[in-house]
Amino acid sequence: MKVYGLIGASGTGKSHRASEVAASLGVDMILDDGLLVEKGRIIAGRSAKREETMVAAVKRAVLEDARHAQAIRESLERANPTGLLILATSRHMLDRIRRALGLETSPCEILSIEQVSSAEDIARARQTRQEMGKHVIPAPTFEVRKTFAGYLVDPLRFIVRNQRRQELVEKSVVRPTYSSLGKFFIDDTVVSAIAAHVARRVRGVLRVGRAQTESYLEGVRCTLELTVETGHYLPAVLEGVQQMVRIELERATALQILGVDVTARHLVVARPKGA
Repeated sequence: MKVYGLIGASGTGKSHRASEVAASLGVDMILDDGLLVEKGRIIAGRSAKREETMVAAVKRAVLEDARHAQAIRESLERANPTGLLILATSRHMLDRIRRALGLETSPCEILSIEQVSSAEDIARARQTRQEMGKHVIPAPTFEVRKTFAGYLVDPLRFIVRNQRRQELVEKSVVRPTYSSLGKFFIDDTVVSAIAAHVARRVRGVLRVGRAQTESYLEGVRCTLELTVETGHYLPAVLEGVQQMVRIELERATALQILGVDVTARHLVVARPKGA
């Protein structure tokens, strides 16, 4: 396996250019900030952008954690790619990552961000990082949300052309936990309140009793207990609540919804019209 390195200072747009560079090199795998991405799919690792501090982020990015490095090594062995593009801020960082993966003896070709991006684009990337705290991940939004639950994730789509073909590539823009712009939290009680409000809008639901949310690293799971009016097909009511709650929670909070558990705890006889 041949290793390619894309080197540039933090905030110069390496992740933004990664998919384009990989396509031009004929490389299917990218290692960026601790995440191993294959053709837009996250297959191993944990992103440094999820860490609480800059120091922890750097340790994550250079694969200092042995289990993290082992998981990526095993994924590479299974996939057996012809090439791997590693993003790094310096030659020293690149060498540390290669050693952690046991690739220090593999042939390596190094590119600088200046070779693949204009001075204007680099300046624009720096400004975006400094003023808005935004980072790019070379994977589609639906993939990134699996590991960035609760983060505002925006899709970024563009066409990549090379000698063989052209294809639509999607990347994602996030603001990491350690951003200097600060952190935000969505309390579980807020998530539960939104879920209850949405459930009450579903036809056949009279009241929402217990509404509970459990948070996990990957996302949240909601539990709702309902009072349902007779005269409605019960499975359809419950399924409607599940679908509406999932859609509205993802839209309002950017959380990854792991599940919506719904129970019809009480049935109430519908009053005749005009009664």
